[in-house]
Amino acid sequence: MVFEPPKRLVRALGETAPDGDDWLEKLPEAARRAVALRELTVDRVQVPGGRSSLVVLVRTADGTPAVLKLAPDRARPEAERAALAHWGGLGAVQLLEPFTAEGVLLLERLHPDVSVRSLPEAKALLEAAGTMRRLWVEPPASFPFETVAERTGRQAEAMRARARADSAVAPLVDLALAAREELLAAPPEHRLLHGTFRQSKVLAGERMPWLAVGPDPVVGECAFDLARLVRDRVEDLIAQPSGAATTRRRVKRLAESLDVDQERLRGWTLFRAVESGVRAGRVGRPRDAELLLEFASWL
Repeated sequence: MVFEPPKRLVRALGETAPDGDDWLEKLPEAARRAVALRELTVDRVQVPGGRSSLVVLVRTADGTPAVLKLAPDRARPEAERAALAHWGGLGAVQLLEPFTAEGVLLLERLHPDVSVRSLPEAKALLEAAGTMRRLWVEPPASFPFETVAERTGRQAEAMRARARADSAVAPLVDLALAAREELLAAPPEHRLLHGTFRQSKVLAGERMPWLAVGPDPVVGECAFDLARLVRDRVEDLIAQPSGAATTRRRVKRLAESLDVDQERLRGWTLFRAVESGVRAGRVGRPRDAELLLEFASWL
């Protein structure tokens, strides 16, 4: 079996490590070793797959369908493993082995080509929000996860640097950074969060209709997690003449349905959209940057 990384993965890793690294070069051999060690039978590599890992559909020695996931250290696979172990399959994909070695996870097989994004928009948001609610639990007493303050602190430094280099984005960056400072002053709760939750991260399953995959876990307030869901299908929102009004209604509806403060959700949505837009511009995705920054200007 040739474990060729999908183009989407190669492109995304090139953005996060523009000078390159040897993880991709070692990936085919690492995948073969992981398969042999677990006595797995390979069905296929998932394409287009994710932006931070190789996903291989496999079967265990007893024929059970499973997923083998290989990720570089910078994708924090150990944190993902710890979060999945803590959730124990409630709302999220289940671990099939209790450890990770060299960035390898063995997971239950969901339906990789069926996400809630395939549903009509209103239904998709409802199902995604219901799944997200189940993930918001108390973190372990000694958790190995970043906090929202730590993660956004790193992001804020990159945003400031970009604003100094590009005066056009400076006003939105200033607003986003001011919102972050205010929000971090008095967080209402500390929960284990998915960290990168969106409709495409919720797949159809057998144990439960919908289960979350691919967390980049972080500990903080729920509004931070929900903020990423607000901008799902951003390209459709931008295309609508009433996109700005639809966005504000979405903030209100999601805040009310998940008992999250509406203004805190608006603030984190602003920060996360500007951060993503600035990052997209920095790595050479101008169209994505334009969409995200226009969306942010509506908040």
